[in-house]
Amino acid sequence: MDQLQVVLDTIGSFVWGPFFLIPLLLGTGLYLTVRLGFLQFHKLFPALRLGLFRRKDDTDEGDISQFQALTTALAATVGTGNIVGVATAIGIGGPGALFWMWVTGLLGMASKYTEAYLGVRFRTTDEAGDKSGGPQYYLQKAIKGPFGKILALSFAIFAFLASFGIGNMTQGNAIAANVEGSFGVAPWLTGVVLTILTMLVLLGGIKSIGRVTAGLVPVMIVLYVAAAIFVLAVNIVDIPAALALIFTDAFTGTAAVGGFTGSILIIAIQFGVARGMFSNESGLGSAAIAAAAAQTSHPVRQGLVSMTQTFIDTIIVVSFTGLVIITTGAWELGGDEAGTMTGEAFAAGMPGDWGHLIVTVGLILFAFSTILGWSYYGERNVERLFGQRLVMPYRVVFSIVVFIGCTVPLSIVWSFSDVMNGLMALPNLIGLLVLSGLVARETKHYLKHDPKLVATTAEIEAFMVERPGWADWKSGNVVGSSRTHTGRAPVQDAQKMD
Repeated sequence: MDQLQVVLDTIGSFVWGPFFLIPLLLGTGLYLTVRLGFLQFHKLFPALRLGLFRRKDDTDEGDISQFQALTTALAATVGTGNIVGVATAIGIGGPGALFWMWVTGLLGMASKYTEAYLGVRFRTTDEAGDKSGGPQYYLQKAIKGPFGKILALSFAIFAFLASFGIGNMTQGNAIAANVEGSFGVAPWLTGVVLTILTMLVLLGGIKSIGRVTAGLVPVMIVLYVAAAIFVLAVNIVDIPAALALIFTDAFTGTAAVGGFTGSILIIAIQFGVARGMFSNESGLGSAAIAAAAAQTSHPVRQGLVSMTQTFIDTIIVVSFTGLVIITTGAWELGGDEAGTMTGEAFAAGMPGDWGHLIVTVGLILFAFSTILGWSYYGERNVERLFGQRLVMPYRVVFSIVVFIGCTVPLSIVWSFSDVMNGLMALPNLIGLLVLSGLVARETKHYLKHDPKLVATTAEIEAFMVERPGWADWKSGNVVGSSRTHTGRAPVQDAQKMD
């Protein structure tokens, strides 16, 4: 096991190092930002209005509303990365790491839009009538030949494996450790309760997950941000200096102070980008899986709604966590104290034990919602690899593994999860670059006819009916089309199942 730990750490340090995935992530986000005409900036508010207020299109195609697809993706991303991940980035990279998390988020919005667009555009329908989409499908459907199939299968395998790591055991372990530390509850008992709750939600499928996340995610984000605003109000005089420190250290590195050991510029960038992606998952391809289940009348619309997830996760939640850590001086504790840094920061700005309590409860809700979101990501890749028949067994096994995560040490699982996340991102980022022309062309056409995102399904049909690829998108509504696409059933069999 020690040798395996060393191997995984070596692979992880290369995958997440400054010469491989980090420049690919930033470069892809920048390229897509330019190619899409800085879409994330001038369409942000219409997209927020569509996702948060209108919430669904006037169509029945899809499994959950646009708002539920957004909250499912948020559930998977707003997790330990927003509490522990931010603390780790700042504790090792210094305050400047927060700037690079912002950069990753802003550029990542273009990546998130692109992958969500593709997830909806190339989605299919399985034998149970549920939508299936994401890189495991669009990489093969949109990139013809063996290359696309290799990319799609690689993503599906890595995503399936990652779902048990970063989307399951690590989250359960974080919950159990915090509940034990704050309330004295034995990890095995937390594991039993968490396993039962997970199984109750998962057995209902994506519609059940969508309902739970739609109710849970907004509440937990609002409560957490409200607590952060209180702490910042208490330390309001320190905010200007904190902002100055963030922008200065982002380009110079950070000198040693307190328990902080100092950081050079490349470390600030590396941890800012790595933990930024860990938090918002832009470019990872995972959110496209949730987007594909949305009841939407056009891929562009859901792509824009999904894009707001990165904005909410990074520009809002991560920013509040980072500013609380910096204004209270908790960042000076250093990277070795990252696990408790956010709790110490909130405790410093709130009376009594409220700070630690809020962070603990926030971590429990964030991590549990991440388990739910990632369970759906995993099951859609199980459906892609093995078919619908193994989806229910996967849900049961996934729920049981939560208990294991709560009760065993997980250093090797964290290393494994980092590697799997990086390997998931690689085929997806390649696909986004290859397919960027298609996305840019179709996005321009749609926004030319519906710039304010207010068109009805009938109006969209009118200006899309002769558009190449429109009929192909609708063909994904045929029940059994996912089997046809993957070769598990001949075309005529899938047509009979409709």
